[in-house]
Amino acid sequence: MSTQHLPEHPDFLWRNPEPKSSYDAVVVGGGGHGLATAYFLAKNHGMTNIAVLEKGWLAGGNMARNTTIIRSNYLWDESAAIYEHALKLWEILPEELEYDFLFSQRGVMNLAHTLGDVRESIRRVGANKLNGVDAEWLDPQQVKELCPILNIRDNIRYPVMGATYQPRAGIAKHDHVAWAFARKCDEMGVDIIQNCEVTGFLKDGDRVVGVKTNRGTINTEKVGLCAAGHSSVLAEMAGFQLPIQSHPLQALVSELHEPVHPTVVMSNHVHVYVSQAHKGELVMGAGVDSYNGYGQRGSFHVIEQQMAAAVELFPIFARAHVLRTWGGIVDTTMDASPIVGTTPVENMFVNCGWGTGGFKGTPAAGMTFAHTIATGAPHALNKPFSLERFETGALIDEHGAAAVAH
Repeated sequence: MSTQHLPEHPDFLWRNPEPKSSYDAVVVGGGGHGLATAYFLAKNHGMTNIAVLEKGWLAGGNMARNTTIIRSNYLWDESAAIYEHALKLWEILPEELEYDFLFSQRGVMNLAHTLGDVRESIRRVGANKLNGVDAEWLDPQQVKELCPILNIRDNIRYPVMGATYQPRAGIAKHDHVAWAFARKCDEMGVDIIQNCEVTGFLKDGDRVVGVKTNRGTINTEKVGLCAAGHSSVLAEMAGFQLPIQSHPLQALVSELHEPVHPTVVMSNHVHVYVSQAHKGELVMGAGVDSYNGYGQRGSFHVIEQQMAAAVELFPIFARAHVLRTWGGIVDTTMDASPIVGTTPVENMFVNCGWGTGGFKGTPAAGMTFAHTIATGAPHALNKPFSLERFETGALIDEHGAAAVAH
């Protein structure tokens, strides 16, 4: 049996190879989407002579900086289809990848605080049911039964008037997900190359033929961009522009606690979403910082407002202490929906614009993007999310379902 694709040491989950001079395809970005794309290229399309290039360490960008929420209760048909497919893949991936990444289907609630919220939420529940997505509308007492620590009194600034609920939704351990994909990619012969920053592209006319990196030039027939908040920077290098903006998005965790929070609670209106991780820390996210930037940090006032909202909804949290905060770089489009498809550069493909929905979409993003790279044409699920929609006007406006303010 050949050992060339086995780890260099039995304690390693994947090799750390030097880049070769050429590959059949190169995926730029070693986060969840890049690794999932490489996995499905190898598994579904037999493309194993491929490389994943990561400028830092594997999954050290947004994959390590999100709040791990997984759900599919989006409003529009196109969004519900791709996120529901992702959720179905999440349900089978632990067995398929042979790795327990702690996928916990504990349910997700989206709170409604105004009559406008209630109307929009009930509409979304109806749309979800028509699309085969599990969804329920809960009154305040049912919300309290599912999450006893939630404050449902009517004398607070933003009283809870009900919530949507998706029972199959939940959370997963983000870094374990990356490791699971990386291990399987490596087993199939994919080269995962860390500390390899892309500095430019080689083109023959309007066709990409190679990638310039700080570790040398790599010739390739196809390039897939999976760089999230830095996608627009790479696109500029390739000679085209993307209609995305990059913003810092902050999150934080508390010190460890005994289990007190049984589900995931999200509130768009007060800009906070909360779950309790497997170890016991409370994980909280907020809305994006309003300015554009590439810093993995954010403004203090955003955290301050997030804490005020959390303590009002969960009075018990007033006794918790913040352990650490961090930020990621989210790439947002005008319609709060991703771009997955071809670009003006032949044989260059882009997967970006997922905003705050990138982690939950990981498996479906990887599967559909791999299909697009391998065949040169979009999969049915990502066809609506083309770059051309910003010219035709066929937008998929999911601002209301994004769960945070973009």
